[in-house]
Amino acid sequence: MSSPRDWWRSDVIYQIYPRSFADNDGDGMGDLPGITARLTDLRDLGVDAVWLSPFYKSPQLDAGYDVADYRSVDPRFGDLGDADKMLAAAKQLGLKVIVDLVPNHTSSEHVWFQEALAAAPGSPERERYIFRDGRGEDGSEPPNGWTSVFGGPAWERVDDGQWYLHLFDVSQPDLNWGNPEVREEFLSILRFWLDKGVDGFRVDVAHGLIKEATLADWEYAGEILGGLTPEGAPPPPMWDQDGVHEIYRQWRELLNSYEPARILVAEAWVQPADRLARYVRPDEMHQAFNFEYLVTPWGADAIRKVVDRTSIANAAVGAPTTWVLSNHDVVRHASRLGFSDGKDHRNGIGVDDPQPDAALGLRRARAASLQMLGLPGSAYLYQGEELGLPEHTTLPDDFREDPTWERSGHTEPGRDGCRVPIPWEADSPSFGFGPADASWLPQPAAWAEYALDRQRDVPGSTYELYRSTLRLRKEHDLGNGTLSWLDTPADVLAFRNGDILVLTNFGDAAAELPLGSRVLLSSEPLTEDGKVPQDVTVWARA
Repeated sequence: MSSPRDWWRSDVIYQIYPRSFADNDGDGMGDLPGITARLTDLRDLGVDAVWLSPFYKSPQLDAGYDVADYRSVDPRFGDLGDADKMLAAAKQLGLKVIVDLVPNHTSSEHVWFQEALAAAPGSPERERYIFRDGRGEDGSEPPNGWTSVFGGPAWERVDDGQWYLHLFDVSQPDLNWGNPEVREEFLSILRFWLDKGVDGFRVDVAHGLIKEATLADWEYAGEILGGLTPEGAPPPPMWDQDGVHEIYRQWRELLNSYEPARILVAEAWVQPADRLARYVRPDEMHQAFNFEYLVTPWGADAIRKVVDRTSIANAAVGAPTTWVLSNHDVVRHASRLGFSDGKDHRNGIGVDDPQPDAALGLRRARAASLQMLGLPGSAYLYQGEELGLPEHTTLPDDFREDPTWERSGHTEPGRDGCRVPIPWEADSPSFGFGPADASWLPQPAAWAEYALDRQRDVPGSTYELYRSTLRLRKEHDLGNGTLSWLDTPADVLAFRNGDILVLTNFGDAAAELPLGSRVLLSSEPLTEDGKVPQDVTVWARA
């Protein structure tokens, strides 16, 4: 079993999106007291830790990823006292708590940026951010042609004629991580939350802090989303610069001074796998999200290759592999896997877009989750996936808040569909999310059937499948296990992890289990003669 010092190598961590988890005060938006009241449900589910998306003071122009004050709680979510109560309750239940840290940019309402706007070009205040003169005789052209992840230009001009960089929304100016003052400030922020007792930090846009010094143009600007470089293209000058690693070595040194162990988790859209593994070298971060696994098409060969590639790369630096299928930035995998067209559907589904096959999506999602949780390493779950929640693909446009929706000229639906408040009680206001009938994003009426109280203790429900899987995963210590592949037909994927066989059938014909196998779990019922149907995963013992 993992020791308390290396829990991060194998634990299952549950992502809480505070806006949409539980509303205590009835304003239609989730809050910290709501989270505290529901922590026992997560303990009962069987997860080991929670990760909270930002709850800091913020104008909420990008759902809290535009931070105005890193040492305070936004009044929408409560106050610092509520954060302390939540941390204490989690500790009492044996749950670790990881919080989001957003170091690439601040809110434009942050005191530093307001000081920068009031100061002159070249001033120390402006040196905290990336301000530049424009191109052209009158400086009216942006310093370069970079585009924003959310669409449109990545530069905004201020009253005195200079421009500032914002790789995301215009309200999110990028910090200048070449400035020692910025580095010292974030070490102080880390200490603030570590002293409060958090167990780690998920680092937003971990690959973006350092920009190439000349801010050179990049002709592949359209590929900026995710930072995945097209084949044959030079490295993007705004992502994955070598200088980021010095920052994380300094952060790791700070975290190592705390007991028990605290961790750093990289949100880094970086390929190839050995490049991503640089973030989890022994003196840097502890984990990095395996986004290559998340975006892999549904198929035996593709999944086996990415599992091998990422596992080998991480093993080379002594790090575990961290598996994930859904989060607050991508279409939920219960809908993403409901397509059979071979296209990438992770970036949002609108009401006028082709719609997924809901039954197929849920069937594959259950199989994918059972397969993922059988792999050695750590795993992340996104709130509601244990209920089988699909994407809200028919969300009315009038409710959309994701900056992508506006900055794309209403051509990209954005991420709101995966952020809708989750259902707890089928017959309660807002399905038990809170006391009010309405939530900040409207819930589909059909979500009553996914509510926790409709699934708890119901054999075969998605919730009970997850709960049984997490219990067996812990009993057999699969997070600390070793993977070995079995020889199988091309459309079947099977591996052993310790004494557990995990087999997924992707083919049309039912697949046979090895002779003498005793089935422990199955994502769907087997055939009458004990074979594994298509799009089904089984856990078995010899």
